[in-house]
Amino acid sequence: MTEAPETPATSGSRKARLSRELVLGTALDLVDANGLEALSMRRLAQELHCDPMSLYRYAENRAALLAGVEELVFNKLTICLDELDWQAQLRRIAHDVRVLALQHPNTVPLLVTRPLSTPLGLRPRGTLRPLERILALLMKAGFSPEDALHIYRAFYSFLYGHILNELQELIADPEEDEAILRLGLHRLPPKEFPRLRSLAPILADYDGEVELDQGLSILLSGLAEQLGGGPVLHS
Repeated sequence: MTEAPETPATSGSRKARLSRELVLGTALDLVDANGLEALSMRRLAQELHCDPMSLYRYAENRAALLAGVEELVFNKLTICLDELDWQAQLRRIAHDVRVLALQHPNTVPLLVTRPLSTPLGLRPRGTLRPLERILALLMKAGFSPEDALHIYRAFYSFLYGHILNELQELIADPEEDEAILRLGLHRLPPKEFPRLRSLAPILADYDGEVELDQGLSILLSGLAEQLGGGPVLHS
């Protein structure tokens, strides 16, 4: 049942009418700008110029608000069941998820770690649709339900690990040309961290997209060989 939009309680200029889409979209904008800790009913009401109580029509508490933000991000992910090559589709999904994570880095704890504390059936339905569609894609490609689930788990374990690792590749001084200074590795004792310091040029040239694709080739080729899924399609 669709809820009737509500007008925020404001004076002066005319404001947009409240709706679930507006509330969640503004919540996502708030998280993008200020982090998850900044999101509260009161702060969101300030952004929307409305009474905080009016937001409870769209989210019963902060946890529900976070779940809505999580769904909003996952809804941007497209999974096409008509794709005949399951490896090509998983590769495309991985790159799309990476782009979403880079666009909304403050939501990554919601997408990656928060689901671990919530039983599968109690998670927001929008967050489960990628799982359902990927399982459908793999079973359509001829995998058994058990093997499809195995591929899904291996795929997302690798993908989320990559995303968390890429978001940690922070640069200490972007203007510095010397790799070891650029990464702040000069602060590490040479005798204690010789190998890490020696890898500074490689670490400084980190390319998340290329790293993801190389990892996917290794993962998908192994799964294809073990499960009989055919050769890997390289991008």
